[in-house]
Amino acid sequence: MNYTLHQLRVFIEVVEKRSITRAAEALFLTQPAVSIQLKNFQDQFPIPLTEVVSKKLYVTDFGMEIAATANRILIEVDTINHKTQAFQGKLAGRLKLSIVSTGKYVMPYYLSRFLDNHPAIDFSMDVTNKQNVVYHLEKNEVDFALVSVLPNHIDLNSIPLIKNSLFLVGGSERETKRKGKKSLIFSDAPLLYREKGSATRNAMEAFIEKKNLPSTKKIELTSNEALKQAVIAGLGYSIMPLIGIKSALKNKDITIIPYSGLPIETEWNIVWRTDKNLTPIAKAFIDYIHLEKENIQQKYFSWVNDFVKK
Repeated sequence: MNYTLHQLRVFIEVVEKRSITRAAEALFLTQPAVSIQLKNFQDQFPIPLTEVVSKKLYVTDFGMEIAATANRILIEVDTINHKTQAFQGKLAGRLKLSIVSTGKYVMPYYLSRFLDNHPAIDFSMDVTNKQNVVYHLEKNEVDFALVSVLPNHIDLNSIPLIKNSLFLVGGSERETKRKGKKSLIFSDAPLLYREKGSATRNAMEAFIEKKNLPSTKKIELTSNEALKQAVIAGLGYSIMPLIGIKSALKNKDITIIPYSGLPIETEWNIVWRTDKNLTPIAKAFIDYIHLEKENIQQKYFSWVNDFVKK
């Protein structure tokens, strides 16, 4: 056996993602590079670790055993590194976040300087939908999460950051050709939705139900970016967070359509479990957010408040 720590990390990511493509994205590697590392690792065992059936990757029982052991090895390696850095007076360890997909337009601005100041921190951030974020909180798998609607069945501490405003939007080219009342958008035009489990979809469906609006033509997309591109292309209309369409509004690719009851107003919050045993890194991050959040809001997100006021 002559496997490397890098191969162990690649294998664990493949096991967690059940996909070489998604593992490559998470590791910031190319798909061929992940495939080569996975093959080199598997070749050292007489029993298969994975198998592909109908183009879908499965992990064998033996593979799951190896993944569990590999994970323990990497935890011990990280512990050695963290202890070494701690003795050198550095803030070291892990910081793990789970954020809803639209939060990718928000969270990096609250992280970059903190991570620059503490380069010994090992950081990971899962960008997913609200359903999965809530699951990560329930299972105590993350230090912090970013959500716009707080789950009410978990006791959480929270730090509010900025407004999250959702508007009815359409592609500018399509909107110039639209005729008739705005209410006909919901009955006659295709409506573009995020996938089930998305907070944006939940807010859109709640608004439509409250207004008793028809919505017979539905198209579902699994990311905010895909939804934005579909709106720009003129596939239909949607209710979207302002934070994710800044560039499209600036370029006049998307038009906001004023509508009674909109925008839907929520607020981005960093949250963590009240019973969470916070690490020194987590405590330092909370202190940093309290200290810097107003400066970050003013520097990067003041345009949001100005836009909502219009």
